[in-house]
Amino acid sequence: MASVTLQDIQSPQDLRALKRSDLNALAHELREFVLQSVAQTGGHLSSNLGVVELTLALHYVFETPNDRLIWDVGHQSYPHKILTGRRDEMSGLRKKGGISGFPKRSESEFDDFGTAHSSTSISAALGMAVAARNAGIDRQHLAVIGDGAMTAGMVFEALNNAGVIPGVNLLVILNDNDMSISPPVGALNHYLARLLSGRFYAAAKDVGRAFLQHVPPVLELARRFEGHAKGVLAPATLFEEFGFNYVGPIDGHDLNSLIPTLENLRERGGLQFLHVVTKKGQGYKLAEADPVLYHGPGSFDPAVGIQPAKPQPVKKISFTQVFGQWICDRASKDSRLHGITPAMREGSGLVEFEQRFPSRYFDVGIAEQHAVTFAAGLACEDKKPVVAIYSTFLQRAYDQLIHDVALQNLDVTFALDRAGYVGADGATHAGNYDIAFMRCVPNLVISTPSDENEARLLLNTCYEYPGPASVRYPRGAGVGALVTAGFDTVPVGKAVVRRNGHTVAILCFGTLMHEALKVAEKIDATVVDMRFVKPIDVEMIEQMADSHQAIVTIEDGARMGGAGAAVLEELSAMQKHNPTLLLAYPDVFLDHGEQKQLHAMVGLDSEGIERSINEFLATRVHA
Repeated sequence: MASVTLQDIQSPQDLRALKRSDLNALAHELREFVLQSVAQTGGHLSSNLGVVELTLALHYVFETPNDRLIWDVGHQSYPHKILTGRRDEMSGLRKKGGISGFPKRSESEFDDFGTAHSSTSISAALGMAVAARNAGIDRQHLAVIGDGAMTAGMVFEALNNAGVIPGVNLLVILNDNDMSISPPVGALNHYLARLLSGRFYAAAKDVGRAFLQHVPPVLELARRFEGHAKGVLAPATLFEEFGFNYVGPIDGHDLNSLIPTLENLRERGGLQFLHVVTKKGQGYKLAEADPVLYHGPGSFDPAVGIQPAKPQPVKKISFTQVFGQWICDRASKDSRLHGITPAMREGSGLVEFEQRFPSRYFDVGIAEQHAVTFAAGLACEDKKPVVAIYSTFLQRAYDQLIHDVALQNLDVTFALDRAGYVGADGATHAGNYDIAFMRCVPNLVISTPSDENEARLLLNTCYEYPGPASVRYPRGAGVGALVTAGFDTVPVGKAVVRRNGHTVAILCFGTLMHEALKVAEKIDATVVDMRFVKPIDVEMIEQMADSHQAIVTIEDGARMGGAGAAVLEELSAMQKHNPTLLLAYPDVFLDHGEQKQLHAMVGLDSEGIERSINEFLATRVHA
């Protein structure tokens, strides 16, 4: 019989028809496919190479999709996608019209829960487990969560709740790929893990407990001995206090250990916690050596690896780099400055800051709520905290933003990276909503720089403002504006006219101003860089309303409740009746694609802006 290849696996049902002896060769082929695929498309690499055997084992042992399988964050779900009928679609991964880089319920029946933000898997799996119990359905529920995601309080809220819900089948799999909490992995650990997961051990423990009930002192001694032994061998005590049976740690790349252990846990049911140790980048030496570099690369040649970018004649710097340079410059002048990020050191541009100011740098892990309240505590003691956070992740700390910072009017500066559409990561990571959800919060300043130099000016301004203030900026580079060093500021809440024209006043919030300027040259419109959403420049709005027939607002955020809505509110309060057009993101979740593609789709490139304004003028002004 010919050997089975990855091409033969169209679904997990095909996988489960194989002999266990076929799986190691299949794992090697799957890992190579992931490497070659991501090298072509870009995407998450290290995390996916690390879960190849675990993914194979889960689909081999459990009856997916009837058994529910949830990947926390989901950036490690590429092997899962390949084994569940999407192998041929990997060439379009994260591209417009292609498959998502994360699990997505509308994409496959095997994607049981849509994810991309961290630490949601156990809560979701528990909800599914309760639903199955109450419907009388016998199935398993698996939550695969990385060690980094365990820093979020939501994980422990879910574990705490699970421990008091009877009759549910929930298996939590901790994918420990940093060995930060693990003892050495070896044959003894494998043996004990398999033993502790088996029915013989469970039955023996139950019989012993029943017998010793009649001899309480001996029973207590046995409990203490068992607890001590497990505590020595593995970090079991915490999870068992939540009501889970802890098993592990085991080698997450050893199918001969993984599969029997998973089979035993499947038979036992109830609340189970399996600790597996994997290596990021497993099987590709370059990724093993530098898993951070290979975490989310663009396309590259696997035979050569990621090479330094070739020097460009005129290289634009990104907004993230502007922030990274600014916070170092500012910290060198002000010892009160403290930098905080929730697990986004590289992404938020804080690598140099950590190196230069280690005592004032805090990566709090995936714990956005804590990051904001921690900053509030620093501000109470006359420090100047700067929270570097992606717009999409600030959503996770909304209560803390209101209750712990704004309500007390504390001096915290928020650097909101990845505002607006973000590209290949899609709807889950889009920073579309921060203007709308922050604009209603008292005391909070919201600024929207139009280019790189404006970003530095507004960072200075918001840092010196004696209260909560935010600077939102997009992913990537701007127009290439020269950034002036120093600590100059601008007046809070004041806009500036960038071009004088007639008939139409275009009020711009953020980097789309440069698209608007192209249009303004064609139609002779006035362009205003509003700079601030809150406080908004009421005098400028009134001036533009009095001197122009029509008003157009442009922003890279949600139309509903956004900056344009703020302009309309002010026009209404003034009893101004100028026809007003709001150009912003529509009320839909937009899938992944390049930023320029997405802006063109919603009419926020220069062609779309010109078309919308001309149609508006034809129907509302010149008609």
